Amino acid sequence: MAETLTTRGDPEPQSRTTSEAEPQIRTVGTADLTDSLRKGLDDFKLMPTYLVLLTLIYPAVGLIAARAAQGNDVVPLIFPLISGFALVGPLAAVGLYELSRRREAGLDTRWTHVFDVLKAKSISTIIGLGVILAVLFAAWLASAVAIQQWAMGAQSAGDIPTFLHNVVATSGGHMLIVVGNLVGLVFAVVTLAIAAFSFPLALDRDVSLPTAISTSVRALVANPGPMALWGLIVVGGLVLGAIPLFVGLAVVMPILGHATWHLYRHVVV
Repeated sequence: MAETLTTRGDPEPQSRTTSEAEPQIRTVGTADLTDSLRKGLDDFKLMPTYLVLLTLIYPAVGLIAARAAQGNDVVPLIFPLISGFALVGPLAAVGLYELSRRREAGLDTRWTHVFDVLKAKSISTIIGLGVILAVLFAAWLASAVAIQQWAMGAQSAGDIPTFLHNVVATSGGHMLIVVGNLVGLVFAVVTLAIAAFSFPLALDRDVSLPTAISTSVRALVANPGPMALWGLIVVGGLVLGAIPLFVGLAVVMPILGHATWHLYRHVVV
């Protein structure tokens, strides 16, 4: 059942679904992914100042984490920290979803509206999803440490050049690459299934945590090929953004965040 509600102090009404019935899922193709990216880029062009202000926190956290890793002689954790950003990315992008939602509805898109997320009818669902992603991130880091110790032992210690040499030139390093990437892939797929559309859905409608997660999982199952390609696009974009001292994330992340909102519109009826 759908009804028209005026929420969050918006100047005009919006249509929001309040029923707990499972949302319907569409099948999409590469054209929908391209369209979502194009619209995400359009959003970024129209709201660049707001988005850069919002996402400067993201590369700053990355720089601090990498510096802390070097200072504490845990250089092997730098890559897991960088790659782990993809696991918490959906949570960091909630404010971007809100700006895209407001622009789509013809509402004011000043950067302060990112905090309207706190007024969402499904804020408890959003918080629950955030906790799940935080647990996945911590589990990934713990797994990375365990794999490094198992594969390389004492060879995982040392500065960055030494560690990279050991990864490339030793059998333990080769094992680390293979097993680490396989385990990382599992975490990435689980995160994609749980969080790809659950955050936008929770922002858009009044839904419970189980409904948000199940809808995102069903969307992945219904669109395995396109969603796998989308996952590669997201990971590839985050890696490219992280290469220039993380500052590229201030551009890459908002584009991907906005694009995810538009892909949600393509996938969820």
